[in-house]
Amino acid sequence: MTRTLPSPLRSERSLPVLDALPRPLFARVESLSAGTFSAVHRHAWGQLSYAIEGVLDIRTPAGNYVALPQCAVWIPAGLEHQVINLGQVEMRSFYLDPVLFPLGADRCRVLHVSLLVRELIKAASALPSDYSLDGPEARLVQVLADQLDALPEAAFSLALPRDPRLQAIYVALLESPGDRRTLAQWAGQAAASERNLARLFRRETGMPFRVWRQRLRLMLSLGGLEAGHSVTRVALDYGYDSPSAYIAAFRTLFGCTPGELERR
Repeated sequence: MTRTLPSPLRSERSLPVLDALPRPLFARVESLSAGTFSAVHRHAWGQLSYAIEGVLDIRTPAGNYVALPQCAVWIPAGLEHQVINLGQVEMRSFYLDPVLFPLGADRCRVLHVSLLVRELIKAASALPSDYSLDGPEARLVQVLADQLDALPEAAFSLALPRDPRLQAIYVALLESPGDRRTLAQWAGQAAASERNLARLFRRETGMPFRVWRQRLRLMLSLGGLEAGHSVTRVALDYGYDSPSAYIAAFRTLFGCTPGELERR
């Protein structure tokens, strides 16, 4: 019998019990250790999940959505979902009244977070749950509502695998994106055949392993660029032989170079 690697999920997050939102915006600030997950749940308000650091995996019946650096995931009211992080995450999550935050009730969306919205998210995260409905706190919430409504939907996405053997590869690449092990080497560690893992990757992510890993590396590399690291350092840290190879792959996925993205 083929041996499967153990699931990386270890601890369940507790969720607040609310009959109604105390204010149009209810903020949650969490430092989550690797392997933390929420139970499958739904609520009567929208939710915006944003990772200041790390990667969030939001799972819904319609598919998985990934909140990487510079991105947030909008979850409409009433949609059954689960939030998972396989690495360390600094999470900012807002429960939002759909009246003030009409971001769309039809589906989840991955939104590209601007620098302004990132700072607004940080500021709004510090608000008390019973913030004043008159004055600067209410005005901050209104500005955030206006800015969220104008955010563009991210033009890139990444499906995450569910099989425990593939999840183990994903966790390893989160910790070390430059890991160059081939799928054959991963298969040996998982006591599975390379062919079987290749078939699973295509079925669960829609991509061959090589293409999926490159997209994961590029999307994670946004965090390195945002931290101010040089293109050369980011290229080498995320598994590329040279800055030129990294820039070419970056342009293919994002439609611009790292320098052009920074200027935007």
